[in-house]
Amino acid sequence: MADDNILRQQRVKKSQELRDLGLDPYPSFNGAQDKIGDILARYASQADFWSEDKSPLLRTAGRLMTVRDFGKSLFFHVQDGTGRMQGYLKKDQVDPETFGLFKKLDIGDFVGLAGSLFRTKTGELTLLVKEAVLLSKALLPLPEKFHGLTDVEQRYRQRYLDLLVNPAVRQIFETRSRIISLIRSFMNERGFLEVETPMMQPIPGGATAKPFKTYHNTLDMPLFLRIAPELYLKRLVIGGLERVFEINRNFRNEGISIQHNPEFTMMEFYQAYATYQDLMAFTELLVSGLASAVRGTLTFPYQGESIDLTPPWRKITFLEALQEIGGLPAAVLADPDRAVALARDQGAQLRAGDGPGKALTKIFEQVVEPKLRQPTFVTGYPIEVSPLAKRSRENPELTDRFELFISGREIANGFTELNDPLDQRERFLEQMKAHEAGDDEAQVMDRDYVQALEYGLPPTAGEGIGIDRLVMLLTDAPSIREVILFPQLRPEN
Repeated sequence: MADDNILRQQRVKKSQELRDLGLDPYPSFNGAQDKIGDILARYASQADFWSEDKSPLLRTAGRLMTVRDFGKSLFFHVQDGTGRMQGYLKKDQVDPETFGLFKKLDIGDFVGLAGSLFRTKTGELTLLVKEAVLLSKALLPLPEKFHGLTDVEQRYRQRYLDLLVNPAVRQIFETRSRIISLIRSFMNERGFLEVETPMMQPIPGGATAKPFKTYHNTLDMPLFLRIAPELYLKRLVIGGLERVFEINRNFRNEGISIQHNPEFTMMEFYQAYATYQDLMAFTELLVSGLASAVRGTLTFPYQGESIDLTPPWRKITFLEALQEIGGLPAAVLADPDRAVALARDQGAQLRAGDGPGKALTKIFEQVVEPKLRQPTFVTGYPIEVSPLAKRSRENPELTDRFELFISGREIANGFTELNDPLDQRERFLEQMKAHEAGDDEAQVMDRDYVQALEYGLPPTAGEGIGIDRLVMLLTDAPSIREVILFPQLRPEN
């Protein structure tokens, strides 16, 4: 840090020297015609160039990344958002002011350049500089060795430097943007309307999670950052918008881990006249299509294991998974008291009144979820943990719901929507009892939503897909922090 301060002082001094010479270290930009990536692509195959008097003058701009000073000439590399190329400056081919200015530049400074192209003896395409101007002076030096395990947290805190010096990181976020664009195209092609619903809500609903709370002074009322857009999206289906989706942020006041960030991105969508079975087929088509577009194959490595997204994907019920994958005896599944006791033995934080559905879900998270490596739909979740899903006809204690797991983590959650307003009211009342008993994640009564249901929700299925976790899978990222530009971090000491 002391070295950085000394270097900063030297650069501040240079900046003042430029001002004393009448040069603005931060002048107004007069434009650059040619992006570096376009120059490299346009002339990639050209071996011979024009004579100097007929050579077209190319103009570009970027950040100075390397400099090799040979006294009367310099080789350097300049980089913009499209690529990096070599430049060459020779004292007898530019005016003294330009050469003197370049001698005062530092790594990290932004420069505007004009010149002609040639190839060096090694064949590298190079810009012979004829004009150069300083566009922006960098007062702090760029890090030389910014990547590495010991610097992981600092990479997240200073993402601007991470993007600058680690090309693989930039690639992740370019891929993320492409994935979201592909998802939008997929949804639009199937008649879904993209909508926006409130981020601040008077009642936090649509998911089982603890919300962030704020306060609106003018309205003199508490508001909550949304934990899910579900109840608002279903209001839109009631209103006649039969296929809707939203890609946006949710906020949950929960722990931070390689899988969790308090602020995260979801796509949530609803389709009238559909069931959860329809959405499983829909999800297979969407995710396998994304993999083909982004990875070029349906079988690819993720963190050292091979993932195969070739449809159809495995389907197994919640209770079957507990027995076949988790090794639970049938007697435990059939005995509520034993299920609750086993969950507590495994360290689950159960509250008074929590039933076997909650207990079995906690057990599932411990003994089944980590083993679901290949894409697997788990169906038939207990009604106790599915307050917004339709009851199963075969077993009223279960719901028409699925969760998709890949590489041991949940990627998507979908179900046939509960559209019986009387049943929904009773479920909310049960959730309120849990909330009053100390469950901060339990949902509360949303009377307006129940009233909306009474006007009639058509048979509907809905789903939420975790964009961050999907990007992790498709970019081989080990942590959610690698795919969020500015993840939440503890304050530095």
